[in-house]
Amino acid sequence: MADNQYGFPTEVLSLPSKGLLYPEGSPLRSGTIDVKYMTAKEEDILTSANLIERGVVIERLLESVIADPKVKLDDLAVGDKNALMVGTRILGYGKDYEVMIIDPKSGERVETTIDLTTLGHKEMDDSLFENGNNFEYELPNSKRKVGFKLLTHKDEMEINKTLESFKKAEELTGVSSELTTRLKYQIISIDGKTQQSDIDKFVDNEFLAMDARAFRLYVSEMAPDMDLRFEYTSGGEKNMVDVPLGIDFFWPAARK
Repeated sequence: MADNQYGFPTEVLSLPSKGLLYPEGSPLRSGTIDVKYMTAKEEDILTSANLIERGVVIERLLESVIADPKVKLDDLAVGDKNALMVGTRILGYGKDYEVMIIDPKSGERVETTIDLTTLGHKEMDDSLFENGNNFEYELPNSKRKVGFKLLTHKDEMEINKTLESFKKAEELTGVSSELTTRLKYQIISIDGKTQQSDIDKFVDNEFLAMDARAFRLYVSEMAPDMDLRFEYTSGGEKNMVDVPLGIDFFWPAARK
């Protein structure tokens, strides 16, 4: 529990991005974020039926625990937001997370306890981040050059709003626009062209499926994030299993 200028207890959490995604002068450039301990105020947020119904309860919670008023949740890269979420859960309800998982050996549902403090950050290549949140990737088949950014929380919220506006059309066609919508937000140039109309045309008509898959894999591998896997031993064998982020992550009593 750190001494600080805020007037309430906080902890310093490290960010998977090491701050390299953010511009000079941003408080996030330090690679850390000051987080307050959850209090009764945050429990009010977690139990708000209105916020739960609107699907914004976790967003409001994370906004509430960020100690530095100069740091905005909207600015956080998705991987850094994941680190904030895990850190907030630990500070609020402790490191032990009781979950039900599928045993990788027997295929049966079993109960286990995950020590959330053992979750680390994905390894990242710092040399890729010399230009901050601005990257380039040459597509392996078409050889076209794609400029892109890593999505922030604000981007994710805007994508969700856009997808919501497409719902009626998707119900009629049965086709989801999520993949192309996300690409249009993430790609910032194609062969040096930065006009959104050029990007939209490329995504809709020219982005080869093989290239799109390779691009998504590359972004997934290079993007800073939490490594949301834990070691689970079954039948004497060690396995890496995904951490299930269910309703009880912030509502431990939900399983009682």
